[in-house]
Amino acid sequence: MRTEKLVCAVALTGILIACSAAISTPLATAEPLTEAAAADFYIPPVPLPNGGPGDIIRTESAQLALSAPGQPGIIPAMSTRVMYLSSDANDAPTAVVGTYLQPTQPWTGPGERPLVAYAGGTKGQGEQCAPSKLLSQLVEYQPPVDAIFEYDLIALYSLLSRGMAVVITDYHGLGTPDTHDYLNRKAQGYAVLDSARAATRLPGTGLSARTPVVLYGYSQGGMASAAAAELQPKYASDLNVRAAYVGGPVVDDEYFIGYNDGRPDVAPAIAWILNGITADYPDTRPVLDAELNDTGKAILRESADKCAGLFGLFERYQNTAQWTTSGQPLTAVIDGSPVLKAAFDEQRLGTRTPAVPVLISSARNDDGTPYPAIRGMAAGWCGGGASVQLNSNAELPAISGLVDTHVLAFFPSLATSQQWMTDRLAGLPAPVNCGALP
Repeated sequence: MRTEKLVCAVALTGILIACSAAISTPLATAEPLTEAAAADFYIPPVPLPNGGPGDIIRTESAQLALSAPGQPGIIPAMSTRVMYLSSDANDAPTAVVGTYLQPTQPWTGPGERPLVAYAGGTKGQGEQCAPSKLLSQLVEYQPPVDAIFEYDLIALYSLLSRGMAVVITDYHGLGTPDTHDYLNRKAQGYAVLDSARAATRLPGTGLSARTPVVLYGYSQGGMASAAAAELQPKYASDLNVRAAYVGGPVVDDEYFIGYNDGRPDVAPAIAWILNGITADYPDTRPVLDAELNDTGKAILRESADKCAGLFGLFERYQNTAQWTTSGQPLTAVIDGSPVLKAAFDEQRLGTRTPAVPVLISSARNDDGTPYPAIRGMAAGWCGGGASVQLNSNAELPAISGLVDTHVLAFFPSLATSQQWMTDRLAGLPAPVNCGALP
């Protein structure tokens, strides 16, 4: 299918992002790319080079397609695309791509310039949906209705304007040939942590192993930043992680599926989860092959190369009971299969304890990532001794549609989270409301 690019202006809740082509100045790169590598930056070398998680495989100059809100010029950053070593869901070495953004604004906060390891929100499962690609074109469109734009630029601009360095991962399998294992706890957490490692190893940035790091994400990114916070004490103790912001996270993939079953706008995400599960846990594939009917199998195939727009069969088959041979919803299929149940249980957050202060933001009426599961995760972390502040926005009403409560809740948490981050970098005591949780 031919891909068409758009030049446009996208309005979202009063914030206007103008799509314009502007090339930023690259940072100093590693070894020059070979001709083969330059032809396709996203194809990892085979075999992967020796090294540890976060080691840089290759870099290239990147393009930013953006006129920053309220500014006449481009977003205030220099951009470098990085392929780095990480670990997959089975703890095997893999290659992941990310983008490092060096702010042109000075850091006026306490101490040395911090690094924000930014975990992006849902973009899709097709290779064209990778954040590092969307940063260069802003909008990806495949006719007739599959489209996504890089809405994370709103938060990225806000962070960069404060003088914070930012690195944003594509996650495992997004852009690269592997299947993107959407909402996989370990793969996402590893990709975020290793993006920070890679950024601190880039030459010419002024960053180092001592650089203060803040984990940051909303929605899919909230799950990724939460997973990174849980995994960091054992997986990346070398990073100087100071705090983690976790906004509107998916806490439990199976609960997410059951809660949103029947919503056509969420049905693509359910298919992406299943595609990722079968890619990461091969013993689940024959189980799902037997449980899914022809419609279910077609939906999984159709979703695999799409971004986060409505498309195809989801409009007619939005209930997962229509996807199965038994007529049962997917949650019943998962509960009835020990193999599937084990794979889904592996994705649940809240059973490991972060070692750094955490701010969690959620809307009580969030219709995408439900508040009860988020509150349970917070309570689990509190029980493990973590410093947790749970902000639950009860003012936003329950709204469904393209711009729903989950989307709207992102904006009030943006300013709050960044001031909270600055306070943690200044060494101020972290606020805690664990006493209000069971």
